[in-house]
Amino acid sequence: MAVLKLYRDKLKHNYDHLNRVFQEHGIDWGIVTKLLCGNELLLKEVLALGVREIHDSRVTNLKAIKKVAPGVQTVYIKPSPKKSIPEIVKYADVSFETELDTIRMLSEESLRQQKVHKIIIMIEMGDLREGVMGDELVSFYEKVFELPGITVIGLGANFNCLHGVMPTKDKLVQLSLYKQLIDATFNKKIPWVSGGTSVTIPLLFSHQLPKSINHFRVGEALFFGLNLFTGETFEGMYDDVFELSTEIIELTEKPMMPSGLLAENPSGDSFEIDESLFGKTSHRAILDVGLLDINPKFLLPKDTALSVIGASSDMLVVELGENENNYKLGDTLQFNLRYMGALSLLNSRYVTKEVVH
Repeated sequence: MAVLKLYRDKLKHNYDHLNRVFQEHGIDWGIVTKLLCGNELLLKEVLALGVREIHDSRVTNLKAIKKVAPGVQTVYIKPSPKKSIPEIVKYADVSFETELDTIRMLSEESLRQQKVHKIIIMIEMGDLREGVMGDELVSFYEKVFELPGITVIGLGANFNCLHGVMPTKDKLVQLSLYKQLIDATFNKKIPWVSGGTSVTIPLLFSHQLPKSINHFRVGEALFFGLNLFTGETFEGMYDDVFELSTEIIELTEKPMMPSGLLAENPSGDSFEIDESLFGKTSHRAILDVGLLDINPKFLLPKDTALSVIGASSDMLVVELGENENNYKLGDTLQFNLRYMGALSLLNSRYVTKEVVH
């Protein structure tokens, strides 16, 4: 049986650490919960931290958040699909937008629902995911400001999400200048410059963040304490808020090399023979989790003496060597996780989710 555990005390510690840093710098922030895949048990743990703003990329997840905490500001963090606009206006207080036609439909729907829908206009800053091109920005804002039922509360940018383009001081200064241009051109005061995600936090710690960047949306740093510039854990934070525990369902001493005619496995992988390992054996364990649940490359064994060999759809194979820790059938092995691994596990209905108090 595979169990994904969330450690409440470690989550709270990481939240308090980040919240203190952001408060010291006068920065507003919200938690990105798309990792949790709408799991109500885990959403309640996040909301219990005292969060005032939640970001997600699925309307169904925002609906679940509003059910648990109607007063929390919800933010839909990708451009709105046309067919989802009625639900987005209903369940998202704010959305990230890049298309005029979409914003016009949001305006019409907001009037129908007798609401004011807030938007953050995303600007293309080099990573080539979503964003309005910079040379179109003034004319874009001019048209948006004319629409009823819509309030622009910020401009923002994404980094590192598609092509790996990292935020730099220069890019964030450029984002700040776009804000100044809009303010001056239209005699308005846009509250937020949302240039901050987990990947931007190192610039804050190294004092390279322009003061005008006053809004962050954070997921990975909260749940994994990860510095995405160095790959290391931020000082004072936990990297194991989540832990996978999975049962050994077979444990046998076996040859280290396969025998027989080799071809691609069902995942399309080909195995290379290492002739130096012929005749050698080791202890191998099969665990009750597989590719349906997680890609093995996102698993980090807590026991550093073992190594992950590979996986099929429902089973994971690990190498125990001489099995010096005397694992036996029915024991459990624990793994830390990378972000995408936790995301897969949280999206798997075959993995039990638990909160460790």
